[in-house]
Amino acid sequence: MYDPTVARLTYRALLGRRRAAILFVLPALLLVIAAAVRMFAGADDQVAANVLGGFAIATMVPLIGVIAGTGAIGPEIDDGSIVYLLAKPVKRPTIIFTKLIVAIAVTMVFSALPTLLAGLILNGNGQQIAVAYTIAALVASIAYSSLFLLLGTVSRHAVVIGLVYALVWEALFGSLVPGARTLSVQQWSLAVAEKVAGQGMVTSDVGLPLATILLAAVTVAATWYAGQKLRALKLAGEE
Repeated sequence: MYDPTVARLTYRALLGRRRAAILFVLPALLLVIAAAVRMFAGADDQVAANVLGGFAIATMVPLIGVIAGTGAIGPEIDDGSIVYLLAKPVKRPTIIFTKLIVAIAVTMVFSALPTLLAGLILNGNGQQIAVAYTIAALVASIAYSSLFLLLGTVSRHAVVIGLVYALVWEALFGSLVPGARTLSVQQWSLAVAEKVAGQGMVTSDVGLPLATILLAAVTVAATWYAGQKLRALKLAGEE
């Protein structure tokens, strides 16, 4: 189910000079914010939770997920170069699974690791805040990568749609409309983190059992459907 050649090509595409520069911007900004907040406000648990929840989980993780998830396959479909990959003796679900693993790995590295470092800077992991939000970033990375990889296979406007979801649905509606929070990857990931952090430091509107089911269901369903869409692509000469 995992092809090293596909993985190598996908890593090369995602970590090219232009895309890698974009991937570094948000983590760097988070670390700068964390350092500034620690300098001016000191080690405050609630402030640390607010920074990590408000910027890292609500903004940085989904945006990096958009870049990695859509970038893992979208550009190849858009410019037609995907046909060279499909012509190789590699099963199409294997291509999707491999690209998903790469997208997840990239999203985790560029979101979870900076979240942990920022948490340590902010309050030295007091109340387990740094670890809790890092777990939230790791869990969210999986779901976002699968969702945005699917978008990359079904739409030429995957980046725009992904940005609308991340910035409008997750960040805006997810924070203002209670009912929308149930359908938010952000809230699902926070439900997992809530069990790790000190009381009241991380909160979610979704219970852990439901959040776990939804995270697994979305990841599996999105990956399966992306595989089906790629299978439906026809090469020249195919019936």
